[in-house]
Amino acid sequence: MSTAKVTYLGNLRTECEHLKSGNTYITDAPTDNHGKGEAFSPTDTVATGLANCMLTVMGIKANDLQVNLKGSTATVTKTMASNPRRISKIELVFHLPAISETKHQKILEKTANTCPVHHSLHPDIEKVITFNWG
Repeated sequence: MSTAKVTYLGNLRTECEHLKSGNTYITDAPTDNHGKGEAFSPTDTVATGLANCMLTVMGIKANDLQVNLKGSTATVTKTMASNPRRISKIELVFHLPAISETKHQKILEKTANTCPVHHSLHPDIEKVITFNWG
């Protein structure tokens, strides 16, 4: 079964539909690549997907540890390279609640760094990941 359907809307914009839920979002080409930059670019979704995945697997592990991560955030900075045009670096800064046990912090950080998106990204993409607790 397919996961999503992507429709090209013209003017360098796509609409992406998650088939199971019907949720949608759009993408635009970035302004530095002939686009309007009015929405996430396709490469923005890749970089942001890393943060999404890391927070999700941390949430799963946090439930097992009986730790509440609600309200945690991550800021995402994506750097592009050329020849060929590609993502060269993804910087993530996580802001997480204070957790009394350092052991739990380490477990959650290791879990985050083993998420499926992290493993799926090309090894040449530099990943700079910072965890700020409390």
